[in-house]
Amino acid sequence: MKQGKKRPDGAPLKRKPSRRLAGAVMFATVVVASAAQPQATYTPLTPPTGRYTPPLEPAAPAPLPQVTLRPEQIALLEHALDQAESQGLRRADYSPAAADTLMRASSADTRRVGGDELVADVLRYAKAVHSGRLSSAEFINEWGLHPADYDPTADFIQAVNSDRLQAWLDSLPPPYTGYDALKGALGTYREIAAKGGWPQLAEGPDLKLGMTDARVAALRQRLSVEDALVNAAGGPTFDQDLVDALVRAQKRYGQNPDGELSRATVNALNVPVDDRIAQITANMERWRWLPQALPADRIQVNIAAAVLTLFRNDAPLLSMKAVTGKPGDDTPMLQSQISSVVLNPPWYVPAGIAAKELWPKERAHPGYFARNDFEVVPMGDTTRLIQKAGPKAALGHVKFDFANKYGVYLHDTPTHGTFAQYTRQDSHGCVRLEKPVVLAKALFDNDPQWAPDTIDTTIAGGDTVRAPLQKPIAVFLLYWTAFVGADGAANFRSDPYGWDSLLMQRIAAAQHGNA
Repeated sequence: MKQGKKRPDGAPLKRKPSRRLAGAVMFATVVVASAAQPQATYTPLTPPTGRYTPPLEPAAPAPLPQVTLRPEQIALLEHALDQAESQGLRRADYSPAAADTLMRASSADTRRVGGDELVADVLRYAKAVHSGRLSSAEFINEWGLHPADYDPTADFIQAVNSDRLQAWLDSLPPPYTGYDALKGALGTYREIAAKGGWPQLAEGPDLKLGMTDARVAALRQRLSVEDALVNAAGGPTFDQDLVDALVRAQKRYGQNPDGELSRATVNALNVPVDDRIAQITANMERWRWLPQALPADRIQVNIAAAVLTLFRNDAPLLSMKAVTGKPGDDTPMLQSQISSVVLNPPWYVPAGIAAKELWPKERAHPGYFARNDFEVVPMGDTTRLIQKAGPKAALGHVKFDFANKYGVYLHDTPTHGTFAQYTRQDSHGCVRLEKPVVLAKALFDNDPQWAPDTIDTTIAGGDTVRAPLQKPIAVFLLYWTAFVGADGAANFRSDPYGWDSLLMQRIAAAQHGNA
């Protein structure tokens, strides 16, 4: 309805961020110091690859400090570019080998071109690993969490001058354990891919404990690729060890952990390893959209996994199931603040939901509005449909609203059947909560005006009350389809909105346009 320890829900935990290097220089004259060649001066403004587009009306250059790249600094930068794939980037988008060849040439002009190439590649790499590869214009509307703009030029020049290039390079990736864990998972799954991936499981009847089937051997082999505890050479009988291994896999993939090989589990296990690698890299990219520091107290919703987690002092205090938007009514990514909680909220029905869903019910079954506590309220030349607070209210007993352009919020619900499902994208875009009263009481902890008994009494009284929080709390709606659990194993969820594939398509298009 529109209006970092490693955590199993993919919630980010902070690692201590590297100290950022500051500077105010926009460009630099760079000197390449080579052991084999005399120093040659060049200005990294116009790489011959065409990746740099100068301003239409360039300002007169200001006097700039000289920066000297020593051989060991050049080697350090080239190594960082060589390792770009470990950050989920494409090594082919950076060409340290080509630049190195040019910088070793006998011609000063050729060495200057090589230096231009290296600096341009380093600056593009720095921006990509720090704040992502898309401009804000390339974000879709529902990607409401944008990275801060970052121009690495000044930081790069100061890092060279102060001989702190490694510290600067280390400071570029997102400063969160969740990102580091995905980086490790990326290496693991690339190793799996290099060994040929995993076998595809054939379709067939569901398999369960005690059954004997030719597919049991294939299942053991498939599970052993990701789970070192599985004996790939076991027999053809579906024994308890295999049940336990399958339960572990089902939990990693967000399936019903019943230990039975169903079609849904087969489909999850048959996703090719290259697709899982792409999924990891898409999630690493979204980590770059987060601010460099998260509030120690915050609420996070993983939209794809449909889970809410409350953090206090940067540690998870409670977690609960959620229901997020169904495809077509996508819950947006965003950050905001919750300043108050509404007890016994009425529902001001969005016009689209009223027109498409509720008015047709009233016309088909006259009296539907009255039976479900809806009122048609005149609003000038039109009307507004409002559902009164009460036992039938779609928002239940509690609403957590916050400023955002999408009109979404967190809320209770009178229907709880969806929480028993393992795929819980079923709302109009708002986030329904499994235990909203528990969350409300946690937010009001130590507030004498809103003790747990007071909250219960107010809800029972039925009156609509907006209760202000003593201190607003940050809320983040995030989209994690790949994350690493507390046991160090990579977890995957489906991509309900197709945002993983869309993100990678847009990155490829942006890189093609810059080539």
